[in-house]
Order: sequence, then structure tokens, then C-alpha cells
Amino acid sequence: MRHFAFVLALICALTAPAVAQDGKPGVNNAVKIQASDASASVFIPNFWDPQSRLERPDVSSLRIVRFVADDTYPPFGFLDQGGTLTGFNVDLARAICEELRIVCTIQARRFDTIVGALERGEADAAIASLAITPAARARVDFTRPYYRTPARFITRKDPGALDLAPDSLASEVAVVADSAHAAFLARHFPKAVPRAYPSTPALLTALRSEEASLAFADGVTGALWLNGADSRNCCAFADGFFLDPAYFGEGVGIALRKQNALLRRAIDFALLRLSQQGTYTEIYLKYFPIGFF
Repeated sequence: MRHFAFVLALICALTAPAVAQDGKPGVNNAVKIQASDASASVFIPNFWDPQSRLERPDVSSLRIVRFVADDTYPPFGFLDQGGTLTGFNVDLARAICEELRIVCTIQARRFDTIVGALERGEADAAIASLAITPAARARVDFTRPYYRTPARFITRKDPGALDLAPDSLASEVAVVADSAHAAFLARHFPKAVPRAYPSTPALLTALRSEEASLAFADGVTGALWLNGADSRNCCAFADGFFLDPAYFGEGVGIALRKQNALLRRAIDFALLRLSQQGTYTEIYLKYFPIGFF
């Protein structure tokens, strides 16, 4: 695991949805970490109240927990050069099992078969970047979110003066046509001039080629692009991130079979402990050196 030296600069719980922060709609709090070998601060999302004191559940009846994960969604889940299942989701599942001191297996499954595997009793938990939606809740239960996908402004590194305040931003902004990001921009940034693109890759290509100088898009996709060779080091996130369940969903949780309250409580407890101990931060920075918050 990649090592970082950290100086803790700010600790806030990212628990309330769509809290206005610094005049920005839908901006939530996070933990700000200064990485000594990085050029910029990295915000670590914190979805658990740091003041929580959950009681460790008795998991003696859990003889083995069978996790399933998707292996086609790097860096969340993928096969390494040796064919071993790895990724952010997989490392987090292993850390959960270690914290709970329980035996676990983690098996790769095709994404479209994962919920069915839970329903048929072929697995106990799925950690596969499953969005918490009403349709999904009708079939499975979820832990609390272990990450959410913020919306972010992405700009070229030489944009000149730029005021991103909701009542001031009057620049042209690249967005994906008919997306939640386009709708959020229209609602909260009334002076912005949207320029629609058919897809996220097309939008990012426009940024790289200087056809666009500012975009509003999915933070996870943006972080992976900025950290990859395809961006050609052209761009960076602008300040601020936006979370609003009405536009961007409730987040991503670990899915479990219905009526498995003990396992749900146990995993929620483990996720809280991993956050408090800094383990979640280590895993996050391993896979997202350019964080999506």
C-alpha cells in the first residue's frame, strides 16, 4: 500500500445530505488531508459521525461471510496481473472482515448477477459499487453508504479568473446532455451557459482539446481521468463538490440479503471503526491519489 505522511487540517462529518457550505448548494463537509508528497490537498469523504460510539456486535454466530464483487470496474474491482481479485471494494471488504475478526470469502461475479446471487442465498454480502435506490432496496438491504459520487467542476489549468459562486458563474460550462449534472447546473447556477455533449468521454475530450475550458460532471470519473494519461495533465478540479440526493442519489452501500440485521449492524460497525482508525483513508488514497471529493 502506498504510504503518505499526513497532517490533519480539518475534521467534519459528511453525514447530512445537501448541506449548503460556503454559499454553495449541496456542498457537504469532509476530512481535509494534506499529503506531504502531493501538490494539493486531498479531501477524504467521511460518512460516519466521528462521535458515534457503536457497540461491537456479537458476531460469533457468523461462521463465514461470503462477499461477491464485480471484477470489471477498476479501480473498484478488477483482476491484477496475477489474476487476483483486487481494488478499492475488495480491500475494503477484507478490512471489514479483519476488523470483525470473521472468516470471509470474496468471489468475483458478473455485475448483473450480483443481486440475484444474494436473493438466491449464494452470497451474504455484495460490495460492488451498488447504488442505493428504491428499486434496489425492494430486493436487498443496504449498509450505510461507504461512498457517494459528488458532482465536480473540472477546469483547464489556465482558465484565468473564474468565479464559481452560484449567483456569479456566467461562463460556458460543458455538461452531458439530459444528465443530472445538467439539471443541477440549470437549477443552481442560473447564469451559467450550458454546452451539451453526448457523453462524458466527449466532454472530457473537449476539455483536453481546449474546445471547452470548464465542465461540470461526475467526480469519480473526473478523478480517474485526471489521474490517467488520457488527460495529458491538462486539467484539474475546481474548488467545491456537490451532493444532492435528488440529483445524484443516496450513495453506494454494501448490499445484503433481506432480514440479515446482524450482518448489517456488524458491517456498519466495522465501517465506522475503519473510518476512525484511518484505514478507510489509506485504502481511499491507494486507489484515488486524486480524490473525487
